[in-house]
Amino acid sequence: MSTQDERRARGVKAFNAVYGSMMTAPDEPTGDDFFELMLGNLFADIWAREGLSLRDRRLVLMGAIAAQGEADVFGIQVETGLGSGHLTEEQVNEMILQLTQYIGYPRTTAIRGAAGKAIHNWKKKQQKAEEQG
Repeated sequence: MSTQDERRARGVKAFNAVYGSMMTAPDEPTGDDFFELMLGNLFADIWAREGLSLRDRRLVLMGAIAAQGEADVFGIQVETGLGSGHLTEEQVNEMILQLTQYIGYPRTTAIRGAAGKAIHNWKKKQQKAEEQG
């Protein structure tokens, strides 16, 4: 296996650990240069690094996303954080209270709405899994 193949495999593993409850990376190259660059740079080189847990990295990311007012992306992180077990509903709500003081009430309103929707979606998936299992 070449170094590039190993890097991609490391990126796939990290991507799946971060987003596996919602989406998974394909095992084979996609031909999509943007996605492949993201797998190599962001996931293989950053998310897979030692020093911070995936949960800690997710929290840092969520703070940055919230500060930018990216409510939809924040919602994705909430749902995948719940699905991975990195976060609880109570922790998400506490995070929002903390963020409010730093990013402002208007921006937090959108973040809070996206988080509520993500929590609702996650609960529906949990209920469906319990009914099937």
